[in-house]
Formats: sequence, structure tokens, C-alpha cells
Amino acid sequence: MPDLGRRDLFKALATGAIAIPLARTIHSDPVRPCVGPEPHWAKGIEDQRKADLGDGTYINPVVAGDHPDPTVLKDGDDYYMTFSPFFASPGLVIWHSTDLVNWAPIGTALHKPMGTVWAVDLCKYKNRYYIYLPAQQAGGDWSIHVIWADDIRGPWSEPVDLDIAGCIDPGHVVGEDGRRYLFVNGIRMIRLTDDGLATDGPLQHAYTPWQYPKDWIVEDFAPEGPKLLRRADWFYLVSAVGGTAGPPTGHMVIVARSKSVHGPWENCPHNPIVRTRSAAEPWWSRGHATLVEGPAGDWWMIYHGYENGFRTLGRQTLLEPMAWTADGWPRATGSDLSRPLRKPAGGSASADGMALSDDFSSNRFGTLWSFHRPRPYEMQRARYTGKALEFRGFGSSPADSAPLVCSVGDRAYVAEITFELSGDAEGGLLLFYNHKAFVGVGFTPDTIKTFEYAQELDWARIAKKSRHVRVRVTNDHNVVTYAYSHDDGRSWQLHTIRMEVSGIHHNVFGDFLCLKLGIYSAGSGTLRLSDFRYHAIAGNPLI
Repeated sequence: MPDLGRRDLFKALATGAIAIPLARTIHSDPVRPCVGPEPHWAKGIEDQRKADLGDGTYINPVVAGDHPDPTVLKDGDDYYMTFSPFFASPGLVIWHSTDLVNWAPIGTALHKPMGTVWAVDLCKYKNRYYIYLPAQQAGGDWSIHVIWADDIRGPWSEPVDLDIAGCIDPGHVVGEDGRRYLFVNGIRMIRLTDDGLATDGPLQHAYTPWQYPKDWIVEDFAPEGPKLLRRADWFYLVSAVGGTAGPPTGHMVIVARSKSVHGPWENCPHNPIVRTRSAAEPWWSRGHATLVEGPAGDWWMIYHGYENGFRTLGRQTLLEPMAWTADGWPRATGSDLSRPLRKPAGGSASADGMALSDDFSSNRFGTLWSFHRPRPYEMQRARYTGKALEFRGFGSSPADSAPLVCSVGDRAYVAEITFELSGDAEGGLLLFYNHKAFVGVGFTPDTIKTFEYAQELDWARIAKKSRHVRVRVTNDHNVVTYAYSHDDGRSWQLHTIRMEVSGIHHNVFGDFLCLKLGIYSAGSGTLRLSDFRYHAIAGNPLI
């Protein structure tokens, strides 16, 4: 082999001047994070990790992958939950459970692009369901909106702007006076009309949160995420302080109580009731909790956290047991969540998870696919045609085109899809965080492109006719490998550049997102998608 520098060597490999023999099976060589032994989850659909271990215990997360800011509603024997969609549209997927451990999506509540949507609140009042949601359009201010439905599965109304400017994290409660209120970040409150579709008074200070010791390692004070519960004679105000990301020990759950929603509020003597105390723990930045009664009358907390070594997966949904003290305060009893825990008593196991594989025979926008940061008319780019999705191009690359994305919850997985290019089309398979942070491979009718560091490596272009191509991405513990096939998967060509993506997360790129599977379509042609397959893996996958 000639003596080449790294840049020249990569170019020679990419152009085929130097070939890699593929006579043997090639394995990835992941660099695994030093986080101790991997927990043993059960295997769910497509071998996705499953919390319910089948022996009366479970291990977190109960909803894997990017499902931050969980808001939970107990409705008779059923539980419903939704999460912050941020830039994803359609968004606000409603999940259902009967045992708090097994969760499956049942529908999507928000179909209109709203810019970015942060922590919401799902509640029920007089047989009607409401979701209060803070949204910020590009260049505008935050305002809290509301959507409603008479059936949890929809249809949901169009958003109504409540004109509560500059606020996020709404939490709904009915006061001792029978009136409806929203608490927001700060912690402030505002009264609502009886129908919940307008405000009925000024925004005012409600509570000065408990202050942690000044030498604790946190991101910021940031009082947020108020969730309210009425139990016996007390209203309990559960909120978060310490910042949402940043240091692993920052985010935490605090509690206060009062006989009135108007206060005064008494701080829990055990605050914080949940906090990551060491970076050695399996879950970081634990916070934004809701207290919920289990099927048999015991009590639980649902909140989010980052997985140690896998911030790329975003904030995942965690379930922790809790108990009430003799003097009426909640105490967490799950410790650092490093071991299996007893499942909630009572309740039957409901459906869990969903297949990510898609033959495109039905519309799965919202529950599976969404656009990242779409324009109002982005859905016009997509059209189902039999067992395929035609995805019209826009922009010139992933950096200026809204991709289709779907969230994943596994530490290691393989995904592949078939592309057919028509006209002046370009398309590819990505791991996409935002327009500043993505990696992947792209195809034009005559060229294969490589994207790393959110830009094309122009020196790595490969001249190859590619109007019909099947492409595969393997993400094995944040080490990424690509392969492609021009004979429908009968033989595969290993792409010559591997990537390591553990640094693509909020603490580097902002936005509170995760690294999603993405598909981009650029140029003036159309990308035809078919036969998308997903499978979780363990150990070293075969290429």
C-alpha cells in the first residue's frame, strides 16, 4: 500500500483507488462507554428493549428513547401519557397503559406545525380531555395554547392561543374554589375560564421554590415543570429545579404543599425527593415528575432522565415507586434505578411499544414519522402510493431541507431502506439531531455522498450510478457504519468511513433533542421510499 496521509488515504478509499476486500464478514469495533455491565432488558418488538421482565419486575426506562417531560393522566383503569415534541410535526403522540410499565401509542393529537413545542400538560375536566402546550414560532415569543377532544383518541381541536406570553411548562389544577388554574414556570399561576379555553385574570407569582445548597453542582436554578395533585386536604406542587441538562447532578424533583392553590406553600422536609447524586449512576439529570396512583392504590413517580453514556438517545421516561410518610409527604423508594424493581400491583399488562419497520402501506405520520422543523405546507411533499412513500425534494442537502425522522430507543440497532430516485433527485439515510448536527450517506443518480459534522465531505464522493439503492446504517453503541446494495440486498458494499456520534446531544448542540433516524430528499426530483426495516442488536452486529 502506498504511503498516504489520512486525508489522501480516505480519498483513495472513497474513490476506489484502494479497495477493502470483503471476502470475510466485517464487524464493527465499538468503543463502549465505561458505565458498568449492560442491564438485561426483555426483548420486545424487533428485539427492542422492553421494561417488563415478565417475572413481576421491570427495569427502566419504561418508554425508551426521546420521550421527555412526561405528563400522565389516570382515567379510571387507564393511563395516558404524552411528551414534548419540540420541532417534530405531526407531534404529541398519546401513549396508553393499564399497568404503568407497558406503554403503546394510540394516536397523535397535534397535526399543525407550531414551531417548537415544549413541556405540555394532559388533563381531563368534566369528561373532556385537554392538552395545554407552550409553543414558539420562529422569531416569535412563547405563548401557551390549548387543544381539546371528547375522545382521547381524537379528533383533537385546532390550537387555541391563550395569550399567556413568555411562559412554558403549564400545569392544570382545579382549586378548592372549583375554579380552573394553570401554573407555569417561575412558579406563577393564572386563572382560566370554566371551559378552559381562555384566561380569567392576571398572571401572578404563586410560589418561591425550595433552594438547594449553593455548593451543589447544577446547571441553573430554573424553576419549571409544575405538576399539581390534590390528595385528601392538601394540594401538592411538584416541580423541577437545577436545570434540565448540563451536569448529570443538576436536575431534581422538589415538592411543596398547601391547603389552597393560592398558598401559602410549605416545602417538603425531604427535598429534593429525586436527584442524581453521582455521575456513576445509570440515569442522569432526573426530574420533571408527575405523581400518579397505581392500579392497586400504591403510588409512583414518572419523570425523565438521560441514560449514562447515551445522551444521544435524549431524555427517556422513568418510573419510580414512592410512598407517603405518616405526616403526608411523598418519598421516593427506587434509589438510583440501577436494578429491577417490583411492578405496580394490580392492573393487567397492556400492549407495549410499536414496530419501527414500515412497508408504507398505511399512513404512520405522527406515531412513527414526523418532519423536523417543518414549514406549514411540508406534508404536501409526501404521498403514499401502494407500498411506498413518494417524498418530493426540497433544498440542496440535509442542511436546508426538513427531513423525515423517527425516534429510536436502543443502544444498538440496524436500519435499512430502499430508495428509488426520479428526476433530479437526491436522498439519503441519516442519523439526525438538528440542521447543525447530523451524519449519513446520500445518493444522486450518479454519485454517493458522505455527510459528517453536518456537512458533506466533498473529497469522499464516490462516482456510482444509484437510481435504485438499498442502504443500511448500523449504530452500535454510538459507532456508526454504513453499507449499500444495488441488487436489493443480495450483496452489500461496506461504506469506507465509520463515525462516532456520542457527542451529538444537547450539551453540545442545544435544542433538547436526540439523535434520530432520518431520511432527506433534496433537489427537484422525487425520492421513492420502500421497505424500511429496523432491528435492535446486541454485541457486534454483522455487516
